[in-house]
Amino acid sequence: MPDPRSDRELLAAHVAGQQGAFDEIVRRYAERLWLLAFQTLDHREDAADAVQETFVSALRSATRYRGDSEVSTWLHRIAVNACLDRIRRRRTRAVEPLAGHDVPTPRDGIDDHLTRLTVADALAALPDGQRMAVVLVDVHGFSITEAAAVLGVREGTVKSRCARARGRLAGLLGHLRPRDAPIGPRREQGRGNGTGAGDVQQTSGSERRGGGP
Repeated sequence: MPDPRSDRELLAAHVAGQQGAFDEIVRRYAERLWLLAFQTLDHREDAADAVQETFVSALRSATRYRGDSEVSTWLHRIAVNACLDRIRRRRTRAVEPLAGHDVPTPRDGIDDHLTRLTVADALAALPDGQRMAVVLVDVHGFSITEAAAVLGVREGTVKSRCARARGRLAGLLGHLRPRDAPIGPRREQGRGNGTGAGDVQQTSGSERRGGGP
């Protein structure tokens, strides 16, 4: 039976020494943090490692959580930093493909698989800051305010990064647009921020820590 306590109550219980309280937080957020990491890193093992690093870091720093943001925002911020650290480590190694793609399985349509690889490669081509902003807002549905809190930047910076990322993605992914689709960015309602969701498909995949403007 799911624990009825809030995230803040669970974290406080963990800090107080209650067994199993942090396990419930892991249960609540492991899947969505893995999805964020995978859509950012495009590599299953790296995504799993980034999520593990996120929870280990959260476990160790739980006593320093002061409630200035939601627990979910705090965890996403740690995950974003873990992903950015992995991207930077990749770039310091010898030249190798940025993304380790999985071989398509029989249930994956080849066209669908190739489309996912194309979208993932396009996201990988973006500067770090733009990639994280557009993944949070357009893929995961965060509001501009929420994304700004996660990334530790101003809301205007998130809007600017998303706009630049969408422009780049439109050029890189224009060949995937259906022939009868209207030209130009879509205008969809975000989660209360009045920002269009752009052209990133949900089927794909900081100034505070660096990244493009």
